[in-house]
Amino acid sequence: MTGRGVDQILPHPCDPRLHESYMDSAIDYVRLVEQVVGPMPRPVDFSYVWGAALEELSHARPDARIINLETSVTRSEAWLDKGINYRMSPENAACLRAAGVDCCVLANNHVLDWGRAGLVETLNTLDALGIKTAGAGRDVTEAIRPAVLDIAGKGRVIVQAFGLPTSGVPRSWTATETAPGVNVLPDLSTESVALIRRQLQGVRRPGDVVIVSLHWGPNWGNNIPQSQRRFAHELIDQRTSRSCTVIPRTMPSRSRSTRTG
Repeated sequence: MTGRGVDQILPHPCDPRLHESYMDSAIDYVRLVEQVVGPMPRPVDFSYVWGAALEELSHARPDARIINLETSVTRSEAWLDKGINYRMSPENAACLRAAGVDCCVLANNHVLDWGRAGLVETLNTLDALGIKTAGAGRDVTEAIRPAVLDIAGKGRVIVQAFGLPTSGVPRSWTATETAPGVNVLPDLSTESVALIRRQLQGVRRPGDVVIVSLHWGPNWGNNIPQSQRRFAHELIDQRTSRSCTVIPRTMPSRSRSTRTG
């Protein structure tokens, strides 16, 4: 999440004004951190926000670097009245290139925080950086189109992404033939498994590795509902892909779960 306070310490921050009931400036998030760690340098370089992760990535040498980008990348002022609105400036999106990000998953409950114009600017910015996207688009055709990553000497990775209403993705955010939006999965039914399979048809080839990213379930909790377990198993058992990885929205931490992004 590269918005709000993170955006403010990078070289080209957005207007810091927020529309939250408990905070009206993104700069205040920086000040909260400074109360704990002392004065922070400003501006920082684009690699700063990744901390020790860049060194770990250089050791691991992953074939692909795929993130859930849970923020808009825009200077749009068309914010939605939803309590929390994340954004970073398009100029600060260079921090994604600093980490060598190959693909941004955009099917989440913050990518439209600054309206459909903000989503279009997000997509344009990532296109200009050469970063592929999955899970959102300028229309429904683009929103449901998986990202295809060619791994030199190894093959292809197909990334498909969905946001679910249980994670706070409004159904009204669904992309249409005429409106930008998210690839919304309505529920965890067998019909939804079939929908995912249909979206992969015509793209997947023998030998491809398919990653299905699901932004689902509430935040700040340890419980993983049985419905999510069943759906993940069914998604694999139905052989949507011979090699299929399901990325959950929540993962265990010290005392609670947080989003994978």
